[in-house]
Amino acid sequence: MVRRLVFPLILIPFLWSMVASAVASESLSVEPDRTRLYQGEVLTLTIKGTTKIDINLSNLFDFDTSKLPSPDIEKLEKDFEILGQNQRYSIRTVNSEMIGEITWTYQLAPRNPGKVTIPSLTFRDAVSEPVTIDVVDDNPPDQNNSPRDSFIELNADKDSVYVQEQLVLTVKLFFNGNMVRGELSEPSHPNAIIESLGKQTEYTRYRDGLRYRVVERRYAIFPQQAGELSLPPIRFEGQTRDPSGRLKFLRDSKQLFSIPVKDVPAEFSGDTWLPASELNLSESGLPTVSSIDTGQNLSRTLSLVAEGLPAEALPPFANNAPDGLRAYPEKPERTTVPTENGLTAKLAQTTALVPTRGGTLTLPEIRIPWWDTKTDSQKLAVIPERTFEVTGAQSQANVNTSPATGSEAPETEPGDSSSESTDGRMESGVNTWLIVALIMLAGWVATALAWWASRRGKNTTEARPVKADESEKALFETLCQSARAGAPETPDHLIRWVKHLHPDRRVVSLTDAFELITEPDVEQEIGRLQALTYGHAATSAEDWQGKTLTDALSRYREDKLQKKAGSGSEKSPLPPLYPEELNVR
Repeated sequence: MVRRLVFPLILIPFLWSMVASAVASESLSVEPDRTRLYQGEVLTLTIKGTTKIDINLSNLFDFDTSKLPSPDIEKLEKDFEILGQNQRYSIRTVNSEMIGEITWTYQLAPRNPGKVTIPSLTFRDAVSEPVTIDVVDDNPPDQNNSPRDSFIELNADKDSVYVQEQLVLTVKLFFNGNMVRGELSEPSHPNAIIESLGKQTEYTRYRDGLRYRVVERRYAIFPQQAGELSLPPIRFEGQTRDPSGRLKFLRDSKQLFSIPVKDVPAEFSGDTWLPASELNLSESGLPTVSSIDTGQNLSRTLSLVAEGLPAEALPPFANNAPDGLRAYPEKPERTTVPTENGLTAKLAQTTALVPTRGGTLTLPEIRIPWWDTKTDSQKLAVIPERTFEVTGAQSQANVNTSPATGSEAPETEPGDSSSESTDGRMESGVNTWLIVALIMLAGWVATALAWWASRRGKNTTEARPVKADESEKALFETLCQSARAGAPETPDHLIRWVKHLHPDRRVVSLTDAFELITEPDVEQEIGRLQALTYGHAATSAEDWQGKTLTDALSRYREDKLQKKAGSGSEKSPLPPLYPEELNVR
């Protein structure tokens, strides 16, 4: 009887130790840090598992933790994106057996809103219980919901725009804690030009009674095609530390609503489409009086300022100088200034003007049509025409030639001091001009002798093919490369090359270059290139083919070099002192 009572008492502890050992050796638990979160936030999932570990003296120092088993976490990839993971382990003894306790920490981002279930995970023979997570759609938090660690807000200044009209996008990132690292994407679109409006700003704001740190960025967006503008979502990923020092993953995304983009209105009458909130055209530098002299140096500066456009969109000023006026335009200056309300474009060009003959001179009116995006209507920026009376050259010529026609000089009384001083000045002037005439005559004789000697030397030597000097060749190669590439600097290279090819002529503008080049294709192709660069052309710069321009330039260059070889000595080597129009005959 005693034996029957003693045996169960001995068997019960033995069985209990076996059960405890089995429980301790194989177990798995899943613990999310919360069961409700917003889409875009990060869920921290902690998984703990225990397993028996065989450690003895033979493998004590070669124990590899990477060979420890792990749960089948790939089951979560359907509903969650795994951003990061961490693993730690510890070893303890249970009933003389080595039991390893492993803890895995995963950072999970839900892919879609709604009820998401973390399925049962397996770890060896252990199975966890499923857990349901409520992923709330991307709405602002209210008093009944838990506050968000980070979120993005997007704001556009307009509900719809015209093609190439400015749309200002404001991106705000709200976050809690001390940011360890963060990455906020920028807006992008293949059919839009996007410019940043200065540096980002940082400040503090309260939302729903919570204090957030805010990073704000502003962008100017110019859609290039009519239709719907749908920007990709703005995304943020980062890490912060809470007051306790715990590292938290932050993640959010936000997409702007689709923006309708309207085409250029049919009632717009301009050649270049200019949608702006404000546009001003002005001039300065010209004299206020209406009478000017022939040969007088004038300076005219035209300025065009537009709000809501980049400087590259502003059209160049037309070179429409009237007859009797020489124009020497400088290189235009284009600047784009980012402001709080968008971009401000500025175009300024200064032109030197020289009247070459007397009479009435009229500078034509300048009209630039543009589209006012505030009133949704077309407006005109106008500089009225200016009329000047040019005097000086013709009247001065008549005065100088009057003694040669036999007109009598006024009589003066003997002893008149003014008459004596006048005679003295005239005699002194005659002596001065006589010396100058003798010097010029001697120079002319020396030039003629040098020319005769050079011609004689050329006749005694064999004719050699004329080759362009290296500097002209380098300028021509640079011009052709720029023309083939359709570069905006091609007109500048053309002016430099023509100026080098004609050292006896003043070449400071395209007008001067076109007067010397006899190939009509050059002017036509340069105009087409400028229209593609600055105008609202139907074709893009990728369609530019520079072969027509380079062929025309090559023909003109070859013809010019041949003429230099055959009749280079027929023209005086000295350039004219004054423009041809000012030579009084």
